[in-house]
Amino acid sequence: MTASVEVATAGPVACVKSDVPPSPSRPPRPALLRPAPPGRCLCCKSIILNKDGRMVNGVVFDAVNAALADLCREFRELNTGHLATYIPPLARADPSDFGIALTSADGHRYRAGEANKLFTIQSVSKPFVLALALSELGADEVFRRVGAEPSGEPFNAISLDPETGRPANPMINAGAIATTALVPAATAERRFSRILETLGRFAGRTLDVDEEVYRAEAATGDRNIALAHLMRAAGSLTVAPSAALDVYFRQCAILVDATDLAVMAATLANGGVNPVTGARAVPAPVTVQVLAVMATCGMYDGSGDWLLRVGLPAKSGVSGGLVAISPGRSGAGCYSPLLDAAGNPVAALTELSRELGLHMMHTSPPGTPTITDPGPSDGPEGVARRRAGGDMAPGELPAWVAARGELDFTAAEKLVHSLAECLLEVSRGRAVVDLAHVTVVKPAAERLVLAVLERLTAMGHLIGFVGDAAVPFSSRGVMLASRSAAVEWVRMPS
Repeated sequence: MTASVEVATAGPVACVKSDVPPSPSRPPRPALLRPAPPGRCLCCKSIILNKDGRMVNGVVFDAVNAALADLCREFRELNTGHLATYIPPLARADPSDFGIALTSADGHRYRAGEANKLFTIQSVSKPFVLALALSELGADEVFRRVGAEPSGEPFNAISLDPETGRPANPMINAGAIATTALVPAATAERRFSRILETLGRFAGRTLDVDEEVYRAEAATGDRNIALAHLMRAAGSLTVAPSAALDVYFRQCAILVDATDLAVMAATLANGGVNPVTGARAVPAPVTVQVLAVMATCGMYDGSGDWLLRVGLPAKSGVSGGLVAISPGRSGAGCYSPLLDAAGNPVAALTELSRELGLHMMHTSPPGTPTITDPGPSDGPEGVARRRAGGDMAPGELPAWVAARGELDFTAAEKLVHSLAECLLEVSRGRAVVDLAHVTVVKPAAERLVLAVLERLTAMGHLIGFVGDAAVPFSSRGVMLASRSAAVEWVRMPS
């Protein structure tokens, strides 16, 4: 859409709109696996500074973070439920905490509330360990040992096949213990090390273990111990119960925050490639299998109701963590230590899915929504050069972004990031938003674009719009009759 821009800066910069500062509850993040190029955001690799060092893409992060902050305020007022008291350290959680984070498939990260507060991952680890086992052994071997059917029972139920002892699915505790034991390794220590490394690749950083919670899990995990012995007796557990349980308890005590969970979820959404680091965590076919299991089994005996209302593959944990995946689009992470009767965070992602139109059963009109490069017939390159007789220099071409198809939240997020980057290349601060081929603008997309336009115009930028779909945004700029008129408008003196 636009050529890359040389930015006057001494080196990589941290995007203050898309990363969180260290806090007493969170140590500083280590450097990412691959440093960003000079002048680009360390976390999302987008250009964020103009030649004067002024952040431009920050307006997009401001707008999305503000929307998430509104959701946080709403959920704090609605929060009811109970803390998980059967693991003593979890009973000390602050019931008023609520954090939410969103990571796009492009690697843009957003957050609000206590999204940087560390907690133990608990059962949210299950789909990621399943991904590791599937990567190593393949689906036939894994599902020979662990089923893939919804149990319709609570997370800690004794849900074993009466003949084979095989657990119903990898998302309940029995199935997760069996799946953990399947990870190939010579020793239990090496098995856990492989799991920790894999979850770190999903999160894009090195993860640690809460030793206090690990010890408490081992001391109070009688039911899990019983499940392991039952499976061993039935022949469905491949290692000694004590070895399987030690790794499983440690796995559940890995420390994360909601931002980590959003990146982990976005990695599944992105076909196994971490969109922040660019590193592949697991093969793409594995993510399809994991998401299928999460959709049907991830929320235990509430999975059907969850899929009906929220419509996203998801996994919850008793410490209050929750991940939800919009395949190909984004991943969300939530932290809310208050749980419902099924052991799921009460303040779930129902409203976020509804607000952003993420339900995976939603059918878009024909034509995939895209953000397009200006072509020879419908962009500034062709129009401007024809009308100027070919004498317009590349640096004088207007900043121009275009979309086609349905403009939903995901497409709008791409559009406004492209718009912010385009404005780095023009000295007059004018840009054209070309929506001539947009068929419909969804409410969440309209709210996001308006919020970004409000911030851009407050910074002094002038925006022109082409196409009937742009009418809702006319209060934030100038409606233009055609692309040719847009080119002339851009060339007018400010």
